[in-house]
Amino acid sequence: MTADPVSTVFAALADPTRRAILARLAEGDATVNELAEPFPVSLQAVSKHLNVLERAGLIVRTREAQWRRCRLDPTPLRSVAEWIDQYRRHWEGRYDVLDDYLRELKEKPR
Repeated sequence: MTADPVSTVFAALADPTRRAILARLAEGDATVNELAEPFPVSLQAVSKHLNVLERAGLIVRTREAQWRRCRLDPTPLRSVAEWIDQYRRHWEGRYDVLDDYLRELKEKPR
């Protein structure tokens, strides 16, 4: 059974190393070596993180001669943002109701 796309993106974002890689790619394309540079892990470990990000659709890898470049693809983040937005609207509505209730309590004479 495969996970739905939103779950796959959340799973990819759950790791701080993968979030740092995405933050770096938000600045521009990079090679695997450039992405691995700041991390105290092996190139193989970084490659595994890149595989997770690629499966989630968050990065695209290209090959230029002997270089493998990575670039950010924000498209899956839009689906996640839409999913989160549903709940944001729900909770904002609930907070508005609570706000009205608290205002009524304040205004009631004791």
